[in-house]
Amino acid sequence: MSVVDVCTAAVAALPVGGAGLSAMSKAAASHPLCSTDDISEQLEELQLTLGEGPCVDAFVRGSAVLTPDLLATGLQDHWAVFADAALEAGARAVFSLPLQKGAISPGVLDLYANIPTVLDTEELADAWAFADLATLLLLDTRIDETGTPTGELPTPDRSLENLGAYRAEIDQASGMLTVQLGVGIEEAFVRLRGYAYAQGRRLADVAADVVARRLRFSRDAEPDQAEEEP
Repeated sequence: MSVVDVCTAAVAALPVGGAGLSAMSKAAASHPLCSTDDISEQLEELQLTLGEGPCVDAFVRGSAVLTPDLLATGLQDHWAVFADAALEAGARAVFSLPLQKGAISPGVLDLYANIPTVLDTEELADAWAFADLATLLLLDTRIDETGTPTGELPTPDRSLENLGAYRAEIDQASGMLTVQLGVGIEEAFVRLRGYAYAQGRRLADVAADVVARRLRFSRDAEPDQAEEEP
């Protein structure tokens, strides 16, 4: 069994349209591991790129963030960009459950529905059961504090195997931006993330362009501007 199987089973068992799972740590941004459809993939990528959303809040708080209706009053203020972007992607309800084992929290399970939805007591218990199973599977892969798998995978799930390379390229790109912009690593990542969102591109794709020197950031340019190398 893999985390992909867990997400697929959750969608089959619960009144949701899709599921996604991201690995997270206190030292770095989330990194999507799997998603069951295009909408859940967009939701995982949006939260990574924006640095806001129920997934982020669930990880920080260590508790479930249940959002039966993204059109509810106040959510647009709380998640200034994510709420509208998620609605545009096709999600109406989002449920984020942190993956936890004692003091260890390796990520978050996200579930979405395309109509306003409330999980009843039994459904919520089932959702937690899927989150617990995903936690055990992630810990079995021995993902370290930086989010990089440190041992052989117990399943042929290639999405997990690629996690180290995914994170390494984003970290390398952020490091390059510290030199190009003369800023700290956190601000460099914010600039990278902001550019990706402004251009409507995946963060990993922008990072790849920076590492390959197809894209260069300028100290004098606006945060959402950069120069493409000839």
